[in-house]
Amino acid sequence: MERTGHHKNRMINIELLRLLAMMMVVSLHYLSKGGLLEELTGPLSAKGHLAWILESFSIAAVDVYVLISGYFLVETGFRSRRVISLVLQVVFYACLIPVALTAFKVPIGEITFYQLLQYIFPMNMLHYWFVSAYVLMFLFTPVLNAAVHAMKKKQLQIVIVMLLLVESLSKTVIPVRLELDNEGYDVYWFMAVYLIAAYIRLYGIPFLEKKEGERNKAALYYIGLSFAIYGWTMLIRAAFLVTGKFEDFMKSAYGYNHLLTIGAAVTLFYAFKNLEIKRGDSRFARFVCKVSPCSFGVYLLHEHINIRYEWPFWLGADKCYSALSLLGYWLTAIVIVMVVGLTVDYIRNLLFQGAGSILAGGKIDQALKKVDNKANGTA
Repeated sequence: MERTGHHKNRMINIELLRLLAMMMVVSLHYLSKGGLLEELTGPLSAKGHLAWILESFSIAAVDVYVLISGYFLVETGFRSRRVISLVLQVVFYACLIPVALTAFKVPIGEITFYQLLQYIFPMNMLHYWFVSAYVLMFLFTPVLNAAVHAMKKKQLQIVIVMLLLVESLSKTVIPVRLELDNEGYDVYWFMAVYLIAAYIRLYGIPFLEKKEGERNKAALYYIGLSFAIYGWTMLIRAAFLVTGKFEDFMKSAYGYNHLLTIGAAVTLFYAFKNLEIKRGDSRFARFVCKVSPCSFGVYLLHEHINIRYEWPFWLGADKCYSALSLLGYWLTAIVIVMVVGLTVDYIRNLLFQGAGSILAGGKIDQALKKVDNKANGTA
């Protein structure tokens, strides 16, 4: 089997990408929930064009996050403690944030029974759609990993191509809104991206690999594909303005399962994979490795149902009157949300580590190990 190395000396690169991907997620939410993406059916200002360009460079974030997970999970096997830890982390934010907001006298309105269910059962109630899809994908990893390792390279290629034909190619070229298309907001698309990540880990994509003395061409491909997302959207918009048709097709490139979007995600992943940054003992490397596991907490904090539509305006979304002011407020918002989110989750992680150390080696821990061994076929 033609398998690439595990690139242990490049772990810092992927952790750095994890942080960048979360910054891109914050960017997406600031632009959309801050009302900064001007309607494509009408005239666009310079600020509007800039907002859509920033959106184009950020839209690959979700696919990148799933690629990172798949790249590591395909070789590490299933661990039930990861699922439990993730669910507890989600419940921690879902329940604690409304309590904290109330304590600081931030109005959150009347808490309905439906909202209460969203706090207590965030995964089942789609409080965070990404978490619901991601956990389901994670539960399928023993099946996906067994299939991937049992397949030959050509078989895996065919499976990925067939999935892309159904999930991506159809929505990319057919100028209508297809009922099957959920724009990548589901576990089915996440599993397709997982298989792409598994293929990269096991076999690699030769033309994206950086060779001795070459420039990091994957980075150039990512830039080109991001501009292509914007250009493709503006092309369809121009057709709409002339014909009055294709309105539903106009934003298709901003779906996570669009060919241009998954292409941008893969090339961005490779751009960082190709970086020659070794972990070593540098302060920068230690800092990145320390804070990157906290990046998911940034998402859980700023996307909570009680503040997801509020924080963009706390950070100046309604004060972006020009392209220049948009750029300034956008960058400032990303930095503030990242710093606050990483800090909060770092503290949360310390609390969880303390609780975990108490349970380590106990009956529950031993029972979970048995479950993992059975799921991975090593029992």
